Amino acid sequence: MARLECDVGIEHEREGLMARSKTGSADKPADVDAKDIETDEVGDLVDEAVDPTVVDRHDVEVHAYSSSSVATDIPTEEAPPASSSEETEALTDERLLNQKKTKEPPEGFFQRFLYEISFHLIHVGDSRAARERKALDRRIAQPFDQGARYVPVLTRKGGVGKTTVTTLLGMALAEVRDDRVIAIDANPDRGTLAERVPKSTAATVRDVVKLVAGIKGFTDFAELVSKDTTRLHVLASDTDPLLSEAFDEDDYNVVADQAARFYSMILTDCGTGVVHSVMKPTLNRANGLVIVSGGSIDEARLASETLTWLEANGWGDLVKNAVIALNTATQGTNVVKVDEIEDHFLSRVRDVVRIPYDPILAAGSVIDWSQLSPLTRESARELAALVVEGIASPRDD
Repeated sequence: MARLECDVGIEHEREGLMARSKTGSADKPADVDAKDIETDEVGDLVDEAVDPTVVDRHDVEVHAYSSSSVATDIPTEEAPPASSSEETEALTDERLLNQKKTKEPPEGFFQRFLYEISFHLIHVGDSRAARERKALDRRIAQPFDQGARYVPVLTRKGGVGKTTVTTLLGMALAEVRDDRVIAIDANPDRGTLAERVPKSTAATVRDVVKLVAGIKGFTDFAELVSKDTTRLHVLASDTDPLLSEAFDEDDYNVVADQAARFYSMILTDCGTGVVHSVMKPTLNRANGLVIVSGGSIDEARLASETLTWLEANGWGDLVKNAVIALNTATQGTNVVKVDEIEDHFLSRVRDVVRIPYDPILAAGSVIDWSQLSPLTRESARELAALVVEGIASPRDD
């Protein structure tokens, strides 16, 4: 009887051990059948053989939970945003150099004196004269959107200073503007435009026509023009009147097309004959127009008749946008009412600029811009500003 109770106790103890081994915890009960365990002696356990085709639902749920937890807890690495690549030109001096930006010193005696004695702390701005000069510079330097601009300078009366006005206008433009300016002498009666600047070549418009196939770039074209210190380029006309008469409409178009490749502003010093064949392509290309008039009665009348002829031949828009250069240095100006002449032209054109007498201009030789009187330079600059304002936009054909 005692032996039977001992065997029963041992059997219960064996079942408890197998239960704890099955669950991995002594506190958590497990439903274990003794027949699934094989032992050699008490306390030795053998793992249960599991059929691989049988999947425990609890194990699937735990695995799914673990997978979702890992996917949620570990942050996904986002791709870095694409950065725009900078060009070499982005490495400018202003961007890289560690230096203070300073204002330009003011212009004007009192303004500059105050600026210096205050150790550059007091900057009251430029004088009125300096502000006006810079404002005029900005008007002259106004950039163009695209394409070259053509501005003929003409009149039906000879000897009123048409070539002189062309030179002054070209110098005033070239001195201030960043682009290139050229004046072409298209006078069929041996023009003298090239004699108003230091002559550096014997080439003429005829050479441009002959050598057009060999003009590959600006360097080739620049060898055919003369240059002034203001950077004005001048293309001379033929010195032989017989040859200049042969300079016709087709030749002008060749020269104008070549000039348009390298220059932004093209001034054309026209002859007195408005019915010459060169006049038609000159006016057809024109974006603006400068009419030169003297201060005498007959000179003013011929200039007004030029406007009438232009209006009658389909260039009325050019007349409305034209600027009159009124040369007050011609004979007879001092005995007429110049204001009345100016009022007449203002009723027909956009504006009028008076060109004063200057001994440098009266000499009829090379014009040195720096030697001209301040009043002459100011008049030429005002003429240049008015011309630029009238041609800033391309003409609608």
